[in-house]
Amino acid sequence: MNLLEVLRRPLITEKTARLQDTGKYVFEVSDGATKPQIKAAVELAFKVKVTAVNIIRVKGKMRRMGKGLFLTPDWKKALVTLKPGDKIELFEGV
Repeated sequence: MNLLEVLRRPLITEKTARLQDTGKYVFEVSDGATKPQIKAAVELAFKVKVTAVNIIRVKGKMRRMGKGLFLTPDWKKALVTLKPGDKIELFEGV
């Protein structure tokens, strides 16, 4: 897997905005991504130093569309902790 395919999108919510003050950023990542791949991808994409990576598997939910029910797919997110003083400019001002 190519390192730039590991990161899918940043997750920007109220909770992740509060985490930015402590140097933690949250990304949706591909299902097969490992912690070393996520660390290398963030360091390559944003030119920062990553100190820790935590992975959370999010289960899909049952949703209704009209009369039918369907299950949303499972996905994976990563909580990335940066070296003190480093920032990802993508998230600034959110």
